[in-house]
Amino acid sequence: MADDTQTRIEAATFRRLLKHLDDNKQVQNIDLMILADFCRNCLAKWYSAAAAEEGEAIDYEAAREIIYKMPYSEWKENYQAPATQAQLDAMAAKKKA
Repeated sequence: MADDTQTRIEAATFRRLLKHLDDNKQVQNIDLMILADFCRNCLAKWYSAAAAEEGEAIDYEAAREIIYKMPYSEWKENYQAPATQAQLDAMAAKKKA
């Protein structure tokens, strides 16, 4: 496979992942961290780091806005639920493992 084709496929896959996360806002970041060891904030950090590797200055907050499709503060206010005790316990158990 040619490099540019692979890059286009990877980009399309990433856009689909972002759309899937956007379409499923009920999936909380803590749930993603418990199950997959990454969350939307991780994606924003990776995005910002990848941009820096390409010589582009996209800070963490700007990357968050790309990942969340809105300012993080707005997403947090409208979609982030308080962590349940079960979620907190699962996260603590994961950190111990």
